[in-house]
Amino acid sequence: MRVDMHSISKSFGSNLVLRQVDFSVQGGEIHALLGENGAGKSTLMNILGGVIPRDNGEILLDDKPVVFTTPAESLHSGIAFIHQELNLVNDLTIYENLFLGRELKKRGSLLDTEAMIKQTQDVFDQMGLHLDPCMLVGDLDASYKQIVEISRAMIEHASIIIMDEPTTSLTETEIQRVFALMRSLQQQGVGIVFISHKLREVLEICSRYSVLRDGVLVANGPVTPELTTAQLAYHMVGHTVRAINLQRNERHEEVALRLDHLTDGLQFRDISLAVHCGEILGVTGLLGDGRSELFQSVFGFGAPYQGQVTLKGKPIHCHSTWDAIAHGIAYVPRNRKENGIIKDLDILENGSIVILKHLTRHGLINQKKELDTFSELVKELSIKLGRVTDSITSLSGGNQQKVVLAKWLASNPSVLILDNPTQGVDVGAKEEIYDIILKLAEHGVAVIVLSSEAQEIIRVCSRAVVMFHGAIMGEVTGEAMTEHAIMRLATGEEQGASS
Repeated sequence: MRVDMHSISKSFGSNLVLRQVDFSVQGGEIHALLGENGAGKSTLMNILGGVIPRDNGEILLDDKPVVFTTPAESLHSGIAFIHQELNLVNDLTIYENLFLGRELKKRGSLLDTEAMIKQTQDVFDQMGLHLDPCMLVGDLDASYKQIVEISRAMIEHASIIIMDEPTTSLTETEIQRVFALMRSLQQQGVGIVFISHKLREVLEICSRYSVLRDGVLVANGPVTPELTTAQLAYHMVGHTVRAINLQRNERHEEVALRLDHLTDGLQFRDISLAVHCGEILGVTGLLGDGRSELFQSVFGFGAPYQGQVTLKGKPIHCHSTWDAIAHGIAYVPRNRKENGIIKDLDILENGSIVILKHLTRHGLINQKKELDTFSELVKELSIKLGRVTDSITSLSGGNQQKVVLAKWLASNPSVLILDNPTQGVDVGAKEEIYDIILKLAEHGVAVIVLSSEAQEIIRVCSRAVVMFHGAIMGEVTGEAMTEHAIMRLATGEEQGASS
């Protein structure tokens, strides 16, 4: 199958989102659709997926004009859209999710369970998957949930699959699992539209690329060995993006946070490390390294631990997140959509919830103080928004992440823990977040960056602790802080000296 979109335009009120955009994808290719948040990528694919109508232009399937008024019509024509928010029910099995809403039945009203399990297994065999159709989806890791979504597209006989940020919340191991399946589908003649902010992944997996900026197609072409992430980033933002390391080696003599022999008996063991005031410390590793669980426990919402936590020379033990906040510790979680924002609250409410008790007297919120405090942070962090009373979900991923940062910065922390701080944000917003991190360190805040992206650790951290299966394998700093050195430690290949 081949899809051609010609001169597609779309406006929402006075906001022109797409301007005469041409885009095509054909079977057997993986085509990257790139652009900053708000560039028009999702709008263009929502038109192709029958979610919203186009204002102008045409869509051709194998040179025949088509009009999609519903997602069902698009899917019936062989186009499947796997959204960033996975549409799965954790309490159902894999096969039940694959046939949800289109269950197979025997004569009468009885479900044909055997037929659904067999068809699911047939699809798994076709894709080379070793999964039990009767497993609960809730028991799968994030990558296999993505694979179940892809399997649902295949059971619907999709020839073109649109994948919106499929690797945002995946570890490197999980990403490679999804990539292996994508390559298998490509060899079977399936076309894939790959929407991503991770430019290195684009060079690894894609055969073609198209870049939107401000609703206009500004670049497209084949992905060749000569193509670089810097070139793609330039097309996306319209100017050269910094490629230099941003490491800040200055730090105060005072130790802000020290961990001595922390052990929870399951996720981490015998962890000893220290971070100084004004320092940016990286903590990295691979799937199952235990870094998130470690700092969740330090912050008061993880498993209980043995060992000692010291904050500026004073022993502490946070039994709750409120304890941690009271001690001046802040934690930005890795999954913004599930743990960082509250979707039912507006932007202002999300940005002030951490300090709400300090804004409240006799049960009443000082709304002027709340607005003044948040407005200062909006200016300081360059958050782009309409009205503070708009839904938090109305913001781009990068601006949502800045609101999450603002929420914690409002508490004036002395230690800031950032778990995958640039997950799911575009290249421009990523650089702005790096600037915020550097500025905080300059003001004496001890920043701990938890990240599975070695390049991110190398760019912003003065040194990094590498974990493997819940233990510290070593520390890298200066010129020795390379991707190769980090990977050797992260895979348990060699043991270094821990801090």
